[in-house]
Amino acid sequence: MIAHLEGMVVEKRDGAVVIDVNGVGYLLHVSGTTLATLPPGARVRLRTYMHVREDALDLFGFSTEEEEAVFRELIGVKNVGPRAAQNILSGIEPRDLAAAVASGDVARLTKVPGIGKKTAERLVVELKDKLATLARAASPRPGAHKGGIGEQLEQALVGLGYRPQQATLAVEALAGATEGRTLDDLLREALKRLRG
Repeated sequence: MIAHLEGMVVEKRDGAVVIDVNGVGYLLHVSGTTLATLPPGARVRLRTYMHVREDALDLFGFSTEEEEAVFRELIGVKNVGPRAAQNILSGIEPRDLAAAVASGDVARLTKVPGIGKKTAERLVVELKDKLATLARAASPRPGAHKGGIGEQLEQALVGLGYRPQQATLAVEALAGATEGRTLDDLLREALKRLRG
């Protein structure tokens, strides 16, 4: 199984991207959100999911661990295949999807291209518990400074499955070292600390 690919973006297509990895071009199906973040000629690293069928071998790419996790939950739902899951993620952010599922907001879900009423109801029933942690991370905490990098880091850690208390402690441990650093950089360091 291919867990990730790192290489240069050589071509962008509708719903897909070609990544050159040491002279081999890999076609990855990606969501519209991920596609928008991939500038041609840039060196990127994408998480991947390989879907094997009798007549095809498809790779799906994700710019974040969160997007991949939601994708994997989506394809576990009856009648939602990898292409449909990727289309859904093109129409709604993973956290917004999780929040809509957690609140049972069928009307919000049916506004996403590719989700009809029956599919929306099925998503709510089958994914409500599985996406609960991500939905909580999508909800702003009372009293939290909205948009602060510490809050964003904490929400990202909770979204990745860490308990809120663990996320808070990790953020507090990095409190003096956030100046001028990106969220991705801080997230990597927090994950190293949490994994020991």
